Amino acid sequence: MLAKMTNMKTLFLVPLILLFTACSSGQEEQEMQETETPQVTQAVAVIHPAEGQEVNGTVTFSKEKNGIRVHAELSGLSAGKHGFHIHTYGDCSTPDLSSAGGHYNPNNNDHGAPTDQNRHMGDMGNVEAGDNGNATLDYIDNHIKLNGPNNVIGRAIIVHQGEDDLTSQPSGNAGPRIGCGVIGIGNPNM
Repeated sequence: MLAKMTNMKTLFLVPLILLFTACSSGQEEQEMQETETPQVTQAVAVIHPAEGQEVNGTVTFSKEKNGIRVHAELSGLSAGKHGFHIHTYGDCSTPDLSSAGGHYNPNNNDHGAPTDQNRHMGDMGNVEAGDNGNATLDYIDNHIKLNGPNNVIGRAIIVHQGEDDLTSQPSGNAGPRIGCGVIGIGNPNM
């Protein structure tokens, strides 16, 4: 009788041990895949106009040795400066673009200029359009991340109607949102 009970325990324990081993190796395999994810070196957002606006263009982000190069080429703007920020959600679905949420600020900093140490990660200052409505911006940013837990992939770029004063809290008083694009992983071979 004792031998029969021992055999039954063995028959019960062996499948449990095999199941535990299979689950453990599956978890290890998933962890290995997560750590082997390629690093993002390029990102791009295609800007589309809000309802009744004409702004469009592209914003690219390129990983460089000393930070992230931000390069924007926009058209369809009124002459002058326009607030230019990364917002929290990659959602440009509402007519007024409010679905993109506020400025991306994972460290809970104050609003500021792109050159400030204490600023929202999404604070990129202003783009300035000429009389032809075109604007170009090109600079290196040391706050923006393309990888890691606070990366900007999947978030939105917002272009505002007015100038960001770079000091008003919480967002620079730049007025309505006139253009939006979601930041996606770019092709590093382009």
